[in-house]
Amino acid sequence: MGKRLSKIVTRTGDAGETGLATGARLAKTDPRIAAIGEVDELNSHLGVLIEMGLPSPLPEILREVQNDLFDVGGELSMPGLAPDQALIRDVALERLEADFERINDTLPPLTEFVLPGGTPAAAQAHVVRAVCRRVERALWSVPDPAMNPLLPRYLNRLSDLMFAVARQLARIDGGSEVMWRHSRKKKN
Repeated sequence: MGKRLSKIVTRTGDAGETGLATGARLAKTDPRIAAIGEVDELNSHLGVLIEMGLPSPLPEILREVQNDLFDVGGELSMPGLAPDQALIRDVALERLEADFERINDTLPPLTEFVLPGGTPAAAQAHVVRAVCRRVERALWSVPDPAMNPLLPRYLNRLSDLMFAVARQLARIDGGSEVMWRHSRKKKN
């Protein structure tokens, strides 16, 4: 890593601006900076999930996703990046889709909507899924027509993967998913 992070406390953000990897400075309220923060939060929630003692191969799959998310944040911090310098490429989406299919093929068909829960790990996977959707929306709000079009697609695929992961984790040790009960009696 060299000396890229030789000084953490810089005080350069105390006036409400922050720096991009390009050296440009933006308001901390800029949609690009907000999106970078959302990606960081998503990665943090994913880290919590990974540390919950998941069965193999989930930790390996999700650690790869964490690295991808760091790349997403990196791309966001480098506006104007040439397409051939993109950090997120088709291979990342293909990997997510293959992981989704591998997990989803082990699950029974859905017959009802699924509520977050089942196990602590399944509930955390649903948190990751929900935050992932927010990150996807944040990416669409970044006013950059040159932004890598794979970034929001990656987040879309990741939320699908996290839904399958949550469903799988709810079944660990004989557990089950929490299903929405649409026919419950309504209270007046």
